[in-house]
Formats: sequence, structure tokens, C-alpha cells
Amino acid sequence: MRTATKLLPFALLALPATAQSPQSVRYDDHQRYARAIAAGYKAYNLCDGLFTAGRSERQVEALELRGIYPEYDAIVPTLAARVDRPGRTVSVAFDPAQPPRHVSWAAGAGCTLAPIAAEAIARAPAAGRSPAPGPDPRRWPLGDAGIAPRPAPALAGAVARAFDGAYGRGTETLGVVVLRDGQVIAERYRDGFGPYVPNRTWSVAKSITGTLVGMSGIDPRRPATVPEWRRAGDPRARITLDQLLRMSSGLHSDTAGNRTDALYFGGTAVTEQATGWPLSSRPGTHFRYANNDILLAVRALRASLGEARYRALPGRLLGPLGMRHTVVESDWQGNYLLSSAVWTTARDLARLGQFWLQDGVWQGRRLLPAGWMRYMTTPRLPQPERDEGYGASIWLFGPRQGLPTGSYSAQGNRGQYVMVVPSERLVVVRRGEDPTGARFDVARFTADVIAAR
Repeated sequence: MRTATKLLPFALLALPATAQSPQSVRYDDHQRYARAIAAGYKAYNLCDGLFTAGRSERQVEALELRGIYPEYDAIVPTLAARVDRPGRTVSVAFDPAQPPRHVSWAAGAGCTLAPIAAEAIARAPAAGRSPAPGPDPRRWPLGDAGIAPRPAPALAGAVARAFDGAYGRGTETLGVVVLRDGQVIAERYRDGFGPYVPNRTWSVAKSITGTLVGMSGIDPRRPATVPEWRRAGDPRARITLDQLLRMSSGLHSDTAGNRTDALYFGGTAVTEQATGWPLSSRPGTHFRYANNDILLAVRALRASLGEARYRALPGRLLGPLGMRHTVVESDWQGNYLLSSAVWTTARDLARLGQFWLQDGVWQGRRLLPAGWMRYMTTPRLPQPERDEGYGASIWLFGPRQGLPTGSYSAQGNRGQYVMVVPSERLVVVRRGEDPTGARFDVARFTADVIAAR
């Protein structure tokens, strides 16, 4: 005998979703987050483009905000920006249920991005004076007077080809400066730029970090002073500054390479995110290029030096070198974003390259410990699985790349390069805004510059 099944009333089976029901709003949370990051990207780059570089909103949107990371490239143009020029702020709305993304500019600190959902504008402590808007009347290399390059035809031709896409299809060269024996022998800029218009260094900043570690006097062989790792039993406490500078910390992250979107464009603080990743391999045994390693090295500097010395550290390099058009930016909690967020000019980077070439001596004064540049440019195991080698925060080049032995380079996203060729007494700086997928061949360009004696 079949037992009758008691049926629930149809009305109970098909209750409409209420305002409290999680099914009442169907929204892709990942897409919401991507829009928030895209809004942060736009607000942050507009802020620096307008208030640090002095460019127009239209110029920034046409170049710096084009050809960016694929997941944001289609979103950024759809987001409206509100620019408050008297207040030096930029806001970009991305979701009607959330506050817009906020960025503020301050003299000496550049632009500071507030966290997602923050109502207030964040302002980081100033690292020094605001970048100079025009020429420094002192003579080169401390200032901008006396620069009148007369490149030989072959060198002028190589520089011209850097702007014509000959060293990489689709590349966008903004500026080139070439030094030999410390003198500017070639210089050229794209329309809208010039010797006093900075753009972002991206990962060239990592090599600046390596330089500042040397100036700090801290022994890189010692464990990095990261307070978040000091609890008893934390295996990360044995990671050294040297391993962080050489990208061999053994730490995991959600993506390999230089993607740190939550920190750069989400407004997350270094001390909130970079310090939280676990080990995936034994420190010193595996090369994995990562922003986090450099951010953690800078975190260790802050903990070791104390706030006053940490805040003053970039100025100890920028001031003596005459890098008056350079600003080092921070997250909203005052942690320097010295893996990427430095804005500077081609001339200032040429000064830095010449400083490296001179083994850390400037105008007869030693600023880096003797041997520090040898340390930065000496490879140790492990090494990356690519042609170029890696030292302590700097890339290593040589005959395999068609360059003299001992060549090295700081380099960053969208085509930022500072190439130093000690045997030729040569510094080559190339600034770019290369879109995703386009890569400038800096080794071939440098080889052509060498050939054009």
C-alpha cells in the first residue's frame, strides 16, 4: 500500500526573495572588486599625472591609462573621474552602493590612495620636498645647466629609432638620455614630456631600494626585522634582507611576478598584506620575482631605523644626487611603496645610473659603502629561469644579451630602463608607457648605442 506524501503548499515552495535574502541581488563579487581596483588604478594615475607630472587629464587618459592590465583595460574608460584641483584630489566612482575611490596629493609625499570603501582622503607623511617644477640652475650633474648634447649621426639615429618602434612593435618611448663619462651625449623626448616631466618608475624602484639598504648600514646577511614575524615559532623570522633583495625569500603569493594590485590600487597597506604570506619553499633555494620581497625589505628598514630615520632615508640619496624631480610615495599607513611607486624623470634616473657607475661616490663623497655596488651586481644562487641574471635588486646582462660583461640594469613595467655598462663608461635611460604585450628591447638598443661611438 503506497503511503501518501504530504505536500507543502506551493506558496511555501516558491517564496519570493526578500530584501534580507542573499538571492535578492545577483552580483558578481569578483567583478565588483575588479571595478574597485580599476577605479583605484585610474584615480591614482590621474592624481600623479595631473599633480606630480603636470599633464592634462586628456593626456593621461590617452597614454598612461591605455594598454593596462587586461582585466582593467576595458573598465577604466567607463569610470568617471572627479578632479578637485584646488584640493589636489581625485575621486572615481565604481559602484552606486560604495564610496568612490579617493586619492590625494601632498607636497613631498605625492599621491596617496585611500582603501576601498574609505570615505575620507588618505594623506601619507611627506618624505621630503615636492618635486621641482622646472630646471635646477646648477650645472650638470647636480643641476640642469650646461646640458647641450651634440650626438654623432649614428647615435642620433639609434635614439630616433627608439621612438619609431624599431626596438619593439607597439612600444611608446617617452624619453631617452645617454651619458658617457658622466656627460649627456644624447637626449630626446616625446611630445608632452621633457626633462622635467616625471612618470612612474614601476620596478626600477626596486633597485632604488637596494641602494637605500646599502645607505642604511644594515647588514643584509642578518634576518630581516619584520615585526609581524617575531612571534615564537614563525619560520619566516629567519628570512634575511639579502634573500628579500635577491627574490629568494621562499614566500608564496597569489601571483608570481609584479602583480600586487591590492597594495598598489586597492589601498591595502604593506603591513596588512605583504607580511601575511606563508613560506612555500625554504628561504634561499628558489628564485621567484615578487613585489612582496622588496616591500618587506622596506618594511624591515622602517622597523630597524625608527620612524625619523626611515622617513628621511630617501632624501639621503635624492638630495645629494640632485634628483629634485623625484618623489617616493607611500601607502596610507606611511609604508614606502618602494617596489614601484616612485615618480621621476629620465635625467634623475641618469644621475642615479651614474652614481652606480661611480661605485656609490658622488662629487667626491662616498654615499654607499665601498663594495656595495659589487654586492648588488654579483649573482648568487638561485637565479631566474631566463637569459638575464639577477643580483641584489638589479638585473644582470652580458655577452648572452649582446652586451659587455658586467652590464646591469634597473627595469620596470611599461618600459622603464636604466642600463649601466661599466666597461663603456655608459649609462642609458629609456622611459616608456608601453602597453601590455609590447616590450622594448633595451639590450639591442644599448648595443646600438655602444656601436654608435
